[in-house]
Amino acid sequence: MSGSEQNTARRRPVLGVTTYLQQAKTGVWDVMASFLPAIYIEGVTLAGGIVTLLPPQPVDADIADRVLDGLDGLVLTGGRDVDPASYGQPPHPTTDQPARERDAWEFALVVRALERGLPVLGICRGAQVLNVALGGTLHQHLPDVVGHNWHQAGNAVFNTSVISTVPGTRLASLIGESTDAQCYHHQAIAELGKGLIATAWDTDGVVEAVEIPGPQFILAVQWHPEERLDDLRLFAGVVQAAAEYATERATS
Repeated sequence: MSGSEQNTARRRPVLGVTTYLQQAKTGVWDVMASFLPAIYIEGVTLAGGIVTLLPPQPVDADIADRVLDGLDGLVLTGGRDVDPASYGQPPHPTTDQPARERDAWEFALVVRALERGLPVLGICRGAQVLNVALGGTLHQHLPDVVGHNWHQAGNAVFNTSVISTVPGTRLASLIGESTDAQCYHHQAIAELGKGLIATAWDTDGVVEAVEIPGPQFILAVQWHPEERLDDLRLFAGVVQAAAEYATERATS
């Protein structure tokens, strides 16, 4: 193997990870800030990836492309509810005040990522962003649908749900037929976006994962895999896909 081939084989992929943009306190400061819980970063780095943070900012297709030019994969993280106007609904009384700048940023990134074949992993809000970006809708308040608040107990307490996967899907190949998932969501996918299939449900029949069938890694889960860093299978999956994308790009 030549030196250039060895360098390509050792190439560690760079994954862009989206961040919050909201009021935050640190020391004497109380300001608008872009931030992200470190466990997301740890999930990617422990799986062998390199993280670059993607704070919300003004965006158009050209800006999204410039950002994605430097990436081998994209991770859409959790956070505030997606603006229901994005899927043609008035807001439910429990729906968060919209973070429209973040919504627009992540919609642009994911649409352009899909077009160029970039691997994508969505987490919680990230699954909802992917679904809405592809024309799907959301249940704005799950207790209205399932009759309880188990999926989001509140006070930063994650409840554990049993998730069953669909055989033959990418998700099933990564985590098997079932898993225990850390959940903290009061919204969920309702009507699926174009091209997406549901690949996991919980015992209440709530869609807990979606993907786009085919060679491109497009997978999103409603739960929080970063809360269980003893199980890196989902992060390892997207990092491996990003490494393959990086190798193909380097040799093309």
